[in-house]
Amino acid sequence: MKTTKLAVLVVAIAVAMALMLPNLSWAAEDGAALYKTKCAGCHGADGAGKPAVKAPAVKGADEAKIKGIIKASPKHAGAKSLTDDQVKAVAEFIKTLK
Repeated sequence: MKTTKLAVLVVAIAVAMALMLPNLSWAAEDGAALYKTKCAGCHGADGAGKPAVKAPAVKGADEAKIKGIIKASPKHAGAKSLTDDQVKAVAEFIKTLK
């Protein structure tokens, strides 16, 4: 009897964790990490841009503009694989660059 109750409790906890895990903030994609891997190579770690590769500065840009450019520009082939939530995370991170 106790074993059955324990098994049911363990399964219930596992199901609850599986449902909650995608919604936890620490489990979400990190905009800074995405920027570092997908954007910093051309736009610089500080977002100041790199004229040598014709990559403009992104810091100080409007979030809506950033989202549109990431999805529309043919130069952002690697970024096209990002989900809308990931694009939003990157745009929010770019707003923090100073």
